[in-house]
Amino acid sequence: MQRKANARWQGTVKEGSGTLSVQSGTLEETPFSFAARFGDGKGTNPEELIAAAHAGCFTMALSFMLNNNGFTAEAIDTEATLTMDRVNDNWTVTAIHLMTRARIPGIDTAKFGELASNAKVNCPISRLLNATITLDAALQGS
Repeated sequence: MQRKANARWQGTVKEGSGTLSVQSGTLEETPFSFAARFGDGKGTNPEELIAAAHAGCFTMALSFMLNNNGFTAEAIDTEATLTMDRVNDNWTVTAIHLMTRARIPGIDTAKFGELASNAKVNCPISRLLNATITLDAALQGS
């Protein structure tokens, strides 16, 4: 399986701007910039997209593991918070914290925790990243 994404940039790093597009068309010439990456400018940035990809990957992995163990989630909501720090004078993604809340009929807390931990370690984006990944997973009432 292969997926494609394209980036285009024009101008200097601080005053310039770019666009991102993906094969599916979900992002089509979506703006990104220095201000969006390191400030509160409009548009997206690579780190935000990594956080979104990780939240989606983990959530699907958890759903898969639940299904393989006879459970079906009514809802799984995951937020990924990415931290980027200067390491040896280079910007580096150092950590991602996953916070997930789920409604899953018939599962106990221990089994849910086991499956959520397994999803955290084994989703493809987790395996891609060279960062500390932490998880706060909890069940919610139906």
